[in-house]
Amino acid sequence: MKIVVIGAGAMGLRYGVLLQEAGNDVHFVDTWEPNVEAIKKNGGVTVWRDGKDERFAEISVSYPEEYHEEPELAIVFIKDMHTVETMERCKHFISKNTYVMTNQNGFGGAEYIAQFVPRERIIAGTAMIATVMKGPGKVDFIGKRGAGHVHIVRVEGEPNEFIYKVAAEMEKALMNPTVQKDYMGTVWTKLVFNSVVNTLCTLMNMKMGEFAAYKNAKEMSRKLIYEAYEAIDAEGFKMEVTRDELVDQVMYVSQVGNPLHYPSMHQDMTTNRPTEVDYINGAIVRLAEKHGLQAPYHSMLVDLVHLKEESRKYQN
Repeated sequence: MKIVVIGAGAMGLRYGVLLQEAGNDVHFVDTWEPNVEAIKKNGGVTVWRDGKDERFAEISVSYPEEYHEEPELAIVFIKDMHTVETMERCKHFISKNTYVMTNQNGFGGAEYIAQFVPRERIIAGTAMIATVMKGPGKVDFIGKRGAGHVHIVRVEGEPNEFIYKVAAEMEKALMNPTVQKDYMGTVWTKLVFNSVVNTLCTLMNMKMGEFAAYKNAKEMSRKLIYEAYEAIDAEGFKMEVTRDELVDQVMYVSQVGNPLHYPSMHQDMTTNRPTEVDYINGAIVRLAEKHGLQAPYHSMLVDLVHLKEESRKYQN
């Protein structure tokens, strides 16, 4: 399959490198100049697995304006708040036959992409795969090979031949894909998961396993998840799992799956980038308010993350 990955950051590199090694024709486009120039200079990226087993992966990269081929699939891995401006720079190579897939963290990425691509040609989804960008052209794949999993779903319409073709390529790459049928349920299940571990690990400057080791971690998770589900139930979304199943999933992934991982929001905070809290916890607050409900736990977390963002300018 001919694939272009839009965003050669941590997750973009994880997807693209694995899919390339599975036999696909993969090219990367990125807008972060230090990253693009480092990859061009070296002819690829340095890859670690859990901080060990360093290796080099040859890849090709360019700025959006330099790429003029027509991919079958474009995979978008950029921050939600940058989706529209990046898609503007990439729209010239998104043909009428190109599908666009996003596994971005928050809620909004697919909706922004729909300004450029028909909804029936957008594949959304979630990734339970942890990856860390260690610097320009340097990436660390967290977790054993084949340990994570991916859910993919068409934004509009039933699963078709193409989404199963994508799933087959992901299977070859040991990404353990599952094709889902409910777009909102799939995306919001991961969003609520992220609203716990992403946000709390960022605020407390801790790894997922360190969070899970706290005696009240499960109760904190339960409060946040139950509050989110009140809004979700009011909207009528059909989630992939029950409230208690998601609580257990948060604890299991934190304790067993990725205990040494700093979530992506933490990585943004420590590298002085804006976080996606408005697209995660903030999305829950907005959904609650839509139905005349309150989400005080999530509202407080939004303010605390933004306060921590502000605090960075006072640090030496």
